[in-house]
Amino acid sequence: MESDELLLVLLQRATHVTLQVLATDLADLKLTASELNVLANLADGKPRTVSEIGVAAGVRPTTLTGVLDRLADKGLLARAAHAGDRRAVEISLTPRGVRSAARISAAFAAVESRALDGVPESAVKQARRVLSALAAS
Repeated sequence: MESDELLLVLLQRATHVTLQVLATDLADLKLTASELNVLANLADGKPRTVSEIGVAAGVRPTTLTGVLDRLADKGLLARAAHAGDRRAVEISLTPRGVRSAARISAAFAAVESRALDGVPESAVKQARRVLSALAAS
């Protein structure tokens, strides 16, 4: 691997490998990568609007609608009118969704821990800044 390899190429490769590991570790949940992503973003238990989930998960609204429909059909999340804005829909986890999201979050943390074992904390912080910048672009 060359040191001048594009960062985005490395990021894509890392994402692909990470998704393969997570798909194997969480295969029994029978969830797509997009579904795992949405549940991971809801793992803190705080209800979110559809638009907030879209921003957090980096998913387009048209894609997100299908993902939310599938997760609702699987009994993992519920939709309700937002208390402060009746035009907005609020998404929350069902009890089964809470259990699945906790497992997903733990799996994400384990993969990250294994991958970053031995990497200095300063490098991890720098990587977080770079990835945050890329996600904001």
